[in-house]
Amino acid sequence: MIKTVLVILAFATSGVVGAATPPELLKTYEAQSGKASPVRGEQFFNSKHGKEWSCASCHENPPNHDTKHIVTGKVIKPLAPVANPTRFTDDAKVEKWFKRNCNDVLGRECTAQEKADVLSWLMTVK
Repeated sequence: MIKTVLVILAFATSGVVGAATPPELLKTYEAQSGKASPVRGEQFFNSKHGKEWSCASCHENPPNHDTKHIVTGKVIKPLAPVANPTRFTDDAKVEKWFKRNCNDVLGRECTAQEKADVLSWLMTVK
């Protein structure tokens, strides 16, 4: 809890509330959970978690190109920051999409550890 408050205060006093970089967001998630694992992140991304979809169902692997939503057919821009520099640059938007997509894939919100792991892996995708 104290770590979370400190991270929020750091964002608030840094003048970047609402804007971030992938490494900054990763630090936030790691402060809430623990060290991220790109290996766990890739496994999480590609696995089904008791529901019909995995993250890769819509974003594919590697997630470094445009894809289409499995149901709506709507174009999804690349998740990998190297292929889409605007990804993971707005912390509110990141939280919105993690919440929505984790509910689709898991039936619940992702933990800070799951977010850290997935983000750390996405940052390695070329």
